[in-house]
Amino acid sequence: MKPLSRSTSLCIAAALAVLMLATRFKHFGDALHLPDASMAAFFLGGLYLRRHLAFAGCLALAVLVDWVSVRHAGVSDFCITPAYALLPLAYAALWYAGRLYAGRLDGSAAALAGAFGVALGAAALSFAISNGAFYWLGGRYAQPHLAEYLARLWQWGPLFVRTTLGYVAAALLLHGALARWLPPVAARRAA
Repeated sequence: MKPLSRSTSLCIAAALAVLMLATRFKHFGDALHLPDASMAAFFLGGLYLRRHLAFAGCLALAVLVDWVSVRHAGVSDFCITPAYALLPLAYAALWYAGRLYAGRLDGSAAALAGAFGVALGAAALSFAISNGAFYWLGGRYAQPHLAEYLARLWQWGPLFVRTTLGYVAAALLLHGALARWLPPVAARRAA
């Protein structure tokens, strides 16, 4: 996929920011409580936005939302531990996997399936990094051991990966539909 125009990039960045705000910030209550789309936002950001500065901006937004949630909205700070410092690495796995695949993405079913497969691998790696950091470095478990860690990884990993893939699948379906719809529209306007 060719790099996007500035206006398209800004629209995608805004959409990803809104998605992250709507799902990461739990202040809106249970009626609007959608599963956290942060992992998907980072993968899609890498896929479409690509730039390192955009990654830094997305990361800053995630940290700001967490800070506001804990400081001003009464959200528990249970997950804010020394392991939080490794969250950028977990998000980088998603962003740079998307960025790496971006050149291969087009509207074809094979390219979309490939992007989905890369998202699956990146989401699993990202979760393993963040969950592993929390378990081993977070200080929440008195005597961590491998069997307990693997049980927790298996308990929570599929949920986080499945949620990420749900958002990514929706975005890729939209991408495929737009890739098929926009060229005929552009050709009609040119005629």
